[in-house]
Amino acid sequence: MLNCSQPNTLSLLEALQPVFKLSSIRPVVNMSTITNVSISFTMFGILGVDEKAQILTTFIWQTSMWRNEFISWDTEQCGSSWITVPRKLLWVPDIVINEFMEKNSAPFTPYSYLMSDGFVIDGQPVRVVSSCRLDIYRFPFDIQNCSLSFNSYLHRITAMEIGLIEHPEKLLEYSKKVMTTMGEWELVDIKMKKFVFPSGDGDLYEELRFYVSVRRRATLYVVNLLIPSCFLITVDLFSFLLPPKQVDRSLFKMTLILGYTVFLLIMNDLLPVTGNTIPLINVFLSLCLALMVASLLETILITNLLFGSANYSPVPHWISVFVLHILGRLVRLPPKPRDVQDNTVIQNPAAQEMKVSSLVEEESGAPVQKRPLNEDEALEELRCLGKELQALCLQLEQQQSGNQGSEEWIQVGLIIDRLLFALYILFILVSFITIIIIWRQSHNIA
Repeated sequence: MLNCSQPNTLSLLEALQPVFKLSSIRPVVNMSTITNVSISFTMFGILGVDEKAQILTTFIWQTSMWRNEFISWDTEQCGSSWITVPRKLLWVPDIVINEFMEKNSAPFTPYSYLMSDGFVIDGQPVRVVSSCRLDIYRFPFDIQNCSLSFNSYLHRITAMEIGLIEHPEKLLEYSKKVMTTMGEWELVDIKMKKFVFPSGDGDLYEELRFYVSVRRRATLYVVNLLIPSCFLITVDLFSFLLPPKQVDRSLFKMTLILGYTVFLLIMNDLLPVTGNTIPLINVFLSLCLALMVASLLETILITNLLFGSANYSPVPHWISVFVLHILGRLVRLPPKPRDVQDNTVIQNPAAQEMKVSSLVEEESGAPVQKRPLNEDEALEELRCLGKELQALCLQLEQQQSGNQGSEEWIQVGLIIDRLLFALYILFILVSFITIIIIWRQSHNIA
């Protein structure tokens, strides 16, 4: 026990001078005695997360407490139960954080508390830039779990044991209460587990590993990325309701795709830098763009069927059966009944000759002089007229068949348009619900 000649701080410091000369050795009277070092930390801020470098930057207040067996004094004799002394005058345990990536840039505190019973309380601010394996698959609803491992650099378990000052639940509660800087992150949980590892010299050493869980605040990304994408894909969905025969639907969809591409280029800085894992939000945005492109291709196909079907051959039988009769009834567009063709029968060649003669008069604009025909001339005239009527009937049949085929292709286009519209809605619902479930599950994990 130290002897203070006078009850003041100056006499106490003079009495501690012999102890300060022993600051280079572990403060135990018997070297077989184990020094129990209790540690704790309070997280004051989450400064940021670098997805590209896989680094978590935090600001903590690290506290260590141990007993110096060389020191003890009578509080009544020395006039004080504690005193602050320079840290360099005392033995300080070599507790390090294994995940440290950069030099501590926090302000240096040169003093420690020294109690009358020999206990030393040492606290210092630490700017921890630690390596962390980040999982950005569920971005922006991701929860990152990083670890801070505290252990002695030189001392083994036979010389120094590491313990806790407070329970991890108390650390979490107090850290949430005093945290001032979080940015887009919030502290979720702090857990601790003690490990014992073998060292190279055959001895063992202890390690206290704290598991820090932080959750990203997703409001910024939901408002700036997800909601606009949902709005644009909804507009693209309702563009199917535009009548394809009256409105250039493809022009509208191309404008929409161009606008969405510009939007993705502008918002590219909000997306994380991908590594081995592709974030789910990238899949979501790519899916939206792919749906818009697929919608444009569908519009091109339907427009071609509606306006270019006049040059097509008649609808094949299997397409007519499968699309017009089966799919048509499925999407509530049944096939239209065919018009009954009126067959014209020529009963009186003389009357037909009179009609042809009147047509010739109308076309030439001059009256046709009628003269009596002999029998041979009449037969020859009738043969020529019969050939012309056969050609005219054939032409009418071909024209009617072409019109009927064109109407069937138009009906096929309308059925495919409505069917793809239904499949488009179904695919959007399934895809979006799946992505929302995955995000929701990750949001509930803590």
